[in-house]
Parts: sequence; structure tokens; C-alpha cells
Amino acid sequence: MKKTTMILILLLGWGFVGAETVKVSPARPRIQLAILLDTSGSMDGLIDQARSRLWKIVNELATAKKNGQTPLLQVALYEYGQSTIPAASGYLRRIMPLSMDLDRISEELFKLRTNGGDEYCGLVIQAAARELEWSHGNNELKLIFIAGNEPFTQGGIDYRTACREAIGKGIVVNTIFCGDHQEGLQGGWKAGADLADGQYLAIDANNAPPPINAPQDQEIARLSQELNRTYVAFGKDGASGRQRQQQQDKNAASVSGEVLAQRAAAKAAPQYNNSAWDLVDAKKAGAVKLEELSESELPQEMKGLSLKERNEYVLAMQSRRDALQKQIAGLSRERDKFVNEKMKSGIAADTLDEAMLRALRSQAAAKNFRFEK
Repeated sequence: MKKTTMILILLLGWGFVGAETVKVSPARPRIQLAILLDTSGSMDGLIDQARSRLWKIVNELATAKKNGQTPLLQVALYEYGQSTIPAASGYLRRIMPLSMDLDRISEELFKLRTNGGDEYCGLVIQAAARELEWSHGNNELKLIFIAGNEPFTQGGIDYRTACREAIGKGIVVNTIFCGDHQEGLQGGWKAGADLADGQYLAIDANNAPPPINAPQDQEIARLSQELNRTYVAFGKDGASGRQRQQQQDKNAASVSGEVLAQRAAAKAAPQYNNSAWDLVDAKKAGAVKLEELSESELPQEMKGLSLKERNEYVLAMQSRRDALQKQIAGLSRERDKFVNEKMKSGIAADTLDEAMLRALRSQAAAKNFRFEK
């Protein structure tokens, strides 16, 4: 058996979207979340959960508020324990820096494949703590989640050194052992969490509950496709961004109707931001000025328009998007009620998302973040 490591990091401040850097208002509250996944052999179950549960986690975070403001969500992604990565690199690779581009995170998760290797928890924690653009403020929520099923003590970097370094920067380290609770204790997983003010949790990575279909799913899926039509692809990243959005819809649908509905709900939330390639999001964020865009940067439907007509077109797409997002959000709330009723008679499974959300809620509360019910 190999171990898996997962770290989730959320951030505000400066955010990376693809290869671009986006300035974020310092007044916005910050949540930084980094995901490090061990992609060594036997961890397919955990990776499958990461793919299928990403949007549920995002939806929970979408309800977070601090001082009445919605925080900006950024996610980073690593893989480690992969034998195809050179030993000189510690069998680890940073796949994505901290980014607001959730479609890119989803895309990379679906690309991951497992292969046997050596898994070094201390090394990957240290890499995340040192390499990522963490906020320097004390009031932001900065988290690492690391999940796996091998001893926490492997590798040349002592996990105790790495965890102390992380918490020294205000980064909480949560550990998730994929296996028996007692075995994880003996393997040092709780000791690592204790050193960095985190929580230790144990899950069965291969025992995810079956998806729940709801009466709202078909209409949510239809509205999600309508929502895509409000995106105005521009610039050099426009075509690839639009294609990525559509492909991640397909990837979610390939898992289940439940995951597709959760993704649609996430697309209706403030954290779903595509400023790097969508003119509506970019204009709303103040990242572009319509008068400064050349004809070659505009989509075909906007070429030849006057500045007034450009503004009117983008505002019309924004208005249509707002209406669709409101409809999706309402149906998603109805869906949640339906699912909660279905689950009342069952026992909640110890899945990756449930483990993460338990830690997130308590640690967010300590930083004065509140989650709407």
C-alpha cells in the first residue's frame, strides 16, 4: 500500500490565474488552501474522491463570510510519491500555484494517474510552505491538508521540522490518514497535526457513498449550459478557457449527476472566477478596460463594436449570468434539502470532503469566518 498526501490551500492577496497575476483588494478576507496529492500506487480511491468532491468543498466555502464579506478562494495543487517524477525532485511536483482558476484545478485532478514511488510527507509539506505565495497577514485562513496511508516519517526532511516551519508562517497542517485510526496514530499522522495546530482524521478512501440523484438535477444541468453561453472569451487564453470550462462539465457528468449538480452550484458562486479569459469577470474585477482592447483580442461577436456597444454587450451578458446564477442557486438549495432528507436515515461516511469540512469549519471559526446554513 502506498500513502497519499493531499494539501488544500486557499489564498487572497495576489492570486495566480494560469500564467497571469491578478491583484486582489487587500480589504478582502483571505482563505488560502493548498492540495498535495500522493499519486503513488493504490491511492486511486483518494484521487477519485478528490475529483468528485472538489465542487462540494467549494460550495461549502462559498457560504463563508468574514465581516460581512465573501472571501476569495485560491487553490494550489501538488502531487508526490510518483515514481515517474525524478528522485532528485523528491518524487514531487507542483502542478498549480495558488490560483482562482478552479477549472484548471479540476482539469489537473482528472489528469492524475497513480504509480508506485516513495512518499515523503515532510518534504512535500516543506515545499508547499516555502514555494507558495502565502499571505503574510495573521487574520487569513491558511490551511494544508495532507492525506496518505504510509508512515508520516518517511524521507530525509523530518516532518516535525516541516510542520513547525508551516505553523511558524501561520499555516495550519491537517492530516488525513487513509486507513485504520490507530494505525495512523502509530504512523505519526496525529503527531504532525498536533505540531501545526491541525486536526488528525482517518478515512476509508475506497468507501465513498453512492451518488444521490435529485429531481432538480436535469434543470440544473440545463441552466449550467445556459450559463456557459454568458462567458465572453477574449485574448490569448479565451479559446482554451472556454474549452476547459466545457470539458470540466463533461468530467463532472462522467462521475455522476450529483457531481455535475455540485459543479453547477459552484459555477453560480462568487468563488468561481475566470478573469483570465472571460471578459465579464475581467471587467467586473477591474482587470481590463474595454477601450484598451484591440480588435484582435475581442471575440468575433464583439468585433467592430463601438465602445458604447462593447459596454452594453458585456453588461447584457453580466445581467443574464446573474439571473441564471440566481436560478441555479435556488434549485441547488432545494436539491440540498432533498438530499438531506434522503440521508437522515443513513450514517455519514468518513469521506475526504467530510473530513476536510470538519476541520475547515472549526479552524475558520477561530479566524472569525462564519458559514451560512
